[in-house]
Amino acid sequence: MSEPRRPRWEPEDWRQQLERIREMRRNRDAPVDEMGVQKCYDSSAPPQVMRYQVLLALMLSSQTKDQVTSAAMLRLRQRGLTVDSILQMDDATLGQIIYPVGFWRNKVKYIKQTTAILKQKYGGDIPRTVEELVQLPGVGPKMAYLAMNIAWDSVSGIAVDTHVHRISNRLKWVKKETKYPEETRVALEDWLPRDLWREINWLLVGFGQQTCLPVNPRCSECLNQDICPAAKRH
Repeated sequence: MSEPRRPRWEPEDWRQQLERIREMRRNRDAPVDEMGVQKCYDSSAPPQVMRYQVLLALMLSSQTKDQVTSAAMLRLRQRGLTVDSILQMDDATLGQIIYPVGFWRNKVKYIKQTTAILKQKYGGDIPRTVEELVQLPGVGPKMAYLAMNIAWDSVSGIAVDTHVHRISNRLKWVKKETKYPEETRVALEDWLPRDLWREINWLLVGFGQQTCLPVNPRCSECLNQDICPAAKRH
């Protein structure tokens, strides 16, 4: 009988910290809940169109507030958002519709390039693997993991954005400080039980939008203030 595999390392109070974050997120009233990518696509569209809309919403969401992404997606959907409609649209029109998302000029270019690839190579659908998704122009790892999760209902890794990255470091959920989201993803996946991988992005993004803010976190309102290594105890 081989010994059961012990986790190499896990953060000290992570279960308690997680439970308290769940408690703080119970109302589901953060921007990500009301206007996040999972709320941006047309759930009555054919599955292939729905998956394309999920990918597009993820591409638009990079360095952009949920409210702005949501509004841009609504404007696109009002014109009928499909692979063919985007390919037929000229760049100037697409730019006007998605403005003011962050880096909108680049995103026009990436959206057109990626959509053409989807049409040529994937029959108008989106790829089924993270490896193929990150090959698409304008699609990074975080988007790929979220696309797998939302579009394909498949958990292949943890989606780490700026909130997940920041909070993981503040709670010391990484063995040593990480500089980049991809490092954080690898560090989290090393110890966090796989059945929590889907939930953790949603939990921490909302927590980061409402309580554990990038600047001046609201530690006095946080249920973890007594067990958080980064808490400002006033």
